[in-house]
Formats: sequence, structure tokens, C-alpha cells
Amino acid sequence: MMKDCILILSGGMDSVTLLHDYQARIALAVTFDYGSKHNAREIPFARLHCQRLGIEHMVLPLSFIGQYFESSLLIGGADIPDGHYADDNMRSTVVPFRNGIMLSVAVGLAESRGLQHVMMANHSGDHTIYPDCRPEFVEAFSTAAQAGTFPGITLLTPYTHLTKADIARRGKELGIDYSETWSCYKGGDHHCGTCGTCVERREALAEAGVDDKTVYIEIES
Repeated sequence: MMKDCILILSGGMDSVTLLHDYQARIALAVTFDYGSKHNAREIPFARLHCQRLGIEHMVLPLSFIGQYFESSLLIGGADIPDGHYADDNMRSTVVPFRNGIMLSVAVGLAESRGLQHVMMANHSGDHTIYPDCRPEFVEAFSTAAQAGTFPGITLLTPYTHLTKADIARRGKELGIDYSETWSCYKGGDHHCGTCGTCVERREALAEAGVDDKTVYIEIES
């Protein structure tokens, strides 16, 4: 199978699963260092999985996001709230148009590399809180990328209509050890267990019947 894709790889559950799932098509995985509180925890896992699969990995700095954007997800921002993604307070973790910016850079890289597609691991659980994960955004951005590049680059987002538990089930089939991924937005030494992304992670792994080897501070204490 032809390697015709760039993957935006955070080092979290969803994008690591997509990396393994579509490894035969991924020519390059790109991780963006944009000043989030958990970038330093994610990036080593992204690198680890790429090394194992023999896929080229690139870390690109987008430091202006951390400097000029407002979000509790960013270093210097407000404290990360605890709770579930359904809670209104989780809106503070939105980094304005983050995916739009990252996708734009990835599309430029794809055209420079002679690749046809950019992949992103958004899923249905993201849709409520993150506007730039929703199907209508993905479809519109793909149309714009196709119109704005000579080879007509498009987005591939195969997990858009899946739940995080669906993704975890796929990861279980692929033999992924999810303790070698990072989710927690607080970016400490271990997952906090109580922020929205930790809660979502725990629920998804439990629903999928995955043995969760993640160390959660609040759960262990």
C-alpha cells in the first residue's frame, strides 16, 4: 500500500491508535509543540510509537499559540478544571482554532512532501466541546485544502463518528499498551484521574474491556 498520508500525532490514545491502525499509509507523523501543559508528557510517547513502527516523526514548534492565545490548557493559563467533558467548565480547555492551525501546517507539509492526505484522530466525543473537531468543520476544511493545493490534498478522519470506547476497542485488537500514551491535561508526573480527559480515558478503557495500567494520582491516593 502506498504511503500517502501525514498524521497529526499528539501521543494520546486516539492518535496513537490511528498511527498503528493506518501505519501502512503514514509516511510522516507530526507532533506540534504549542505550549500546552501536557506537551512535554505527550511528545516522548509520540516519538516512541513512531520509532517502533519505523515511521518518520517530526516535532514542530507553534510557540506563538502558547504566547498569545487564551486557554487553561496552555502554560500560564488558568487551572485545568476537574469534571466531565459534558460540563460547561471544560470549555476553558479549548485552544481557539488549534486544529485549524495544525491542519493548515500539515497540509503545507503534505504538498511539500508529495503526499495526498492529512489524517487527524478526532472522534464523536470531541464534537460537543471542540468546534474544530466536528464533522462540518472537517468537511469544510478538507474542501478548502483540496481547493487550495495543486494536488488537491484532502483530510482523512476515519474516527470522526466513533466513540473513544470504539477507538479503545480497536487499540485492544491492535495490541496497544495505553499506559504508553498520555491524556491528562494537567501534565504532571502521573495522570490526575479527575480532569475531563482523564475521566473520558478511564470510562473508554473500562467500556472497551481494556486493562487500564495508567497510574492515576487521585485514584491511587
